[in-house]
This record gives sequence, structure tokens and C-alpha cells, in this order.
Amino acid sequence: MTDSDKILAVLKHVSLSFEKRQILQDVSLSIEAGKVLTIIGPNGAGKSTLLKVLLGLQTVDSGEVSLRANLRIGYVPQSINIDNTMPLTVKRFVALGGKGDAVKVLDELKVGHLVDSSIQSISGGEFQRVLLARAVMRKPDLLVLDEPAQGVDVMGQGELYEHISQLRQRYGFGVIMVSHDLHLVMAKTDQVICLNQHICCHGVPDDVSRHPEYQRLFGDMPDAGLAVYTHHHDHTHDIHGNVVPENGHGEDCQHG
Repeated sequence: MTDSDKILAVLKHVSLSFEKRQILQDVSLSIEAGKVLTIIGPNGAGKSTLLKVLLGLQTVDSGEVSLRANLRIGYVPQSINIDNTMPLTVKRFVALGGKGDAVKVLDELKVGHLVDSSIQSISGGEFQRVLLARAVMRKPDLLVLDEPAQGVDVMGQGELYEHISQLRQRYGFGVIMVSHDLHLVMAKTDQVICLNQHICCHGVPDDVSRHPEYQRLFGDMPDAGLAVYTHHHDHTHDIHGNVVPENGHGEDCQHG
């Protein structure tokens, strides 16, 4: 694969305003296959709007949006409303995402036991994994995630980001996601863009976290004050919090 073949999407000098309010200003970025690009920024920074532009759901005032020909996109929204009276199992909901083995994908995300459960009966953390499974069923070249861990507890957030990282490695798709979970996504991303209408700073996580603009925007936020450290686990926890032995191998974890 050549360098040009790795490029999935490019935004060049994109600007957008609503009712004279600037939402995006001169935003340029590119997304590569096999890479995770994370968009961070304060509320109202234009993060979700940027994803809508990429998905073709929002027209820009100026600039260019280019997608690779025949690009398949899997999308995980912030939230989705499902009619409580609709008789829909988890397996059926995931299968609506595309052709493939829904049970296999659910198993990969450690929620295979939910296949016959009603989609309305599962927990918030389980539902986010099911949404991710549904997006992966599209066999995407690009996975677009808008606050994928919203409504998930801290332990579940870490596990979800780990699953996203593993799926990226297994399937080779590119990932662009919006997140507020700074101390978690910084450990699971290749590139970070700090957005506040315009791109304040960008680069690898370590460089961005030391950038003055990042410090100005997030220095007083609880997440930004968490030091990241590494230690060794001889177990993991399943989605319900139960301890699962690691057969003596253990895992290295980062926590804030």
C-alpha cells in the first residue's frame, strides 16, 4: 500500500458558520488507514460538527472535503433512540449494520452472551459495545466515533477504548473519534487534534499534552490533572466488574 493509498479522507481549509456564529474556521486534517485520530476540545468547539462534515451530513461554507473512492464508513453516534415497543434483539440490531457474523463480532467485544437479549434491556456500557459491533459489521475502511464512551463508567471506558484499539489492529481501518476522556484516549491514539473552532494544536499525544494551547484549554479540568502511570495486572474485569484471571500472563495498564 502506497502512502497515498493509506489516506482515507482529507479536509482542506474547511470553514462553517451558523447564524453568523463561527463553528469551524480553516480546519485541515487527514485520516489514514490503521491510525487513530482523536479530536478533543471544550464544549461548543465544533467537534461533532466536524464529524458531520466528514460524514456528508453538513455542508461547509468553504474548503474541500475529499473521501477515498468507495470508502465504507462505520459510525457510532453519541446516542440513538430505539422505540421501547419495538421487538428487537441485540443480534438483529447488530445484523442490520451489514453482512457478516453478528455473533462473532459481539464475541470480540465480550458481549456475545447478549445475542438474544432485547436491545432495550441492556446496560449503557453494553449498549455502547453493541453500537460499536454494529458499526464494525459494515466492514468499514473508516470508523467514526462521536463520544463512544458517553454514559459508560470509568472502568468500562478503559475497556471500550482498548477494544477500539484491538479492532483497529485486527481489521486495519482508520479511526476518527471525538472524546472528552483525555487521560484514557491519550494512551490509545496515534494523533490528537485540539479543536476550538480552529485547530489549536495537533500532533502525537505527548507533544499535544505539553502544548501551551492544550494547557490553557484543559489545565483546570479534572482529566488533565491526572498523572498517567503503568502497572501490571494479573487479571481483568468483565463488563459486570467480575474478576477474570489472565492465565498468569497479566496485562500492563495505564491509569490516571
